[in-house]
Amino acid sequence: MNDNTTNQLQQRPVDDPGLGVEAPSWVSTNPHAAKHAEGRVVVAFAVSALSALASVVAYFAIPLDVQIKIGSFHSSLHNVVFGTTMGLAIFLIGVGAVTWGRNLMDDDEVAQERHAPPSSEEARTDALVTLSEGIRASGVARRKVILASLGGALGLFALPLVVTLADMGPWPTGRKRAQTIERTIFAEATPQKPIRLVNDITWKPIKAADVEIGQLINAQPENLQDYHEVEYQQEKAKSSIILVRMDPASINIPASRKDWQVSGILCYSKICTHVGCPITLWEQQTHHLLCPCHQSTFDLGNSGRVVFGPAARSLPQLKIGVDTEGYLIATQDFTVPVGPSFFERDSRNDFQEGDA
Repeated sequence: MNDNTTNQLQQRPVDDPGLGVEAPSWVSTNPHAAKHAEGRVVVAFAVSALSALASVVAYFAIPLDVQIKIGSFHSSLHNVVFGTTMGLAIFLIGVGAVTWGRNLMDDDEVAQERHAPPSSEEARTDALVTLSEGIRASGVARRKVILASLGGALGLFALPLVVTLADMGPWPTGRKRAQTIERTIFAEATPQKPIRLVNDITWKPIKAADVEIGQLINAQPENLQDYHEVEYQQEKAKSSIILVRMDPASINIPASRKDWQVSGILCYSKICTHVGCPITLWEQQTHHLLCPCHQSTFDLGNSGRVVFGPAARSLPQLKIGVDTEGYLIATQDFTVPVGPSFFERDSRNDFQEGDA
């Protein structure tokens, strides 16, 4: 055995069998069969589109509290119907695609020698030619009904996926925001029925005479105790407040907020206007409140305006007073939404430096 023969055996250990003579497919020689296969593909795509629409209808029409029980199986009817119709929609897209590929596309066998990457310019050109040939072989150009049905199936299958975005929460309309994130339970207060401010540890009402100059108190509205579990946590996240007392002669109180304080006792939201961290780092001498998360700093001696850091809005201030027994009370809600900013928020009422 010479060297050439050895090299050939190493490169090709067996003889190249080549490509045998391929018999034409049944569909290619039988127009009736091709038409029948095309009909099956269109039906699969059409039923897929109807299933996708059914899933959307089920999503909105079936209440979440309706249950289905079959033997040991127990689940929400809403989830069962929505999941079944969604699964059927994507399954039928697959059935239609497989039927199309196996029965209607050309099935010529092609052999190609392996080559080392990267591909040459000639190979890239050949790839584009092959792609064009594949598109031609798929029959897209002449089977417009299949293409239209596939487009409809895929398009409608995307619809229930978009609909499920509703599970991320209610649409933030102005009315919904006013009822939720732009409102706290201080809104339940009225001049005739004020809400007392209580210590957030002991839940005891706070008497104005007991608050010392320089002191900071973490507080809550007394009616927070009327809420429980999830609602309690939601309302606490918005209604948490801090009370500070400063010498009235050492702070700047705008004329529009003269009656918002009680002998130098001021009340502010405890929630940072940057990303919503709770704030309690109090600098008595400078009257500054520092957020521990990103170092936003608010001047509580000047209506809570931002003096440093990434926060873009002043800390919301709550108007407070005292009742006949000398306890601190609130008679209205914050005039601006508390917490971090959001796109739909109206900032026209935010306090700015220089406001009266």
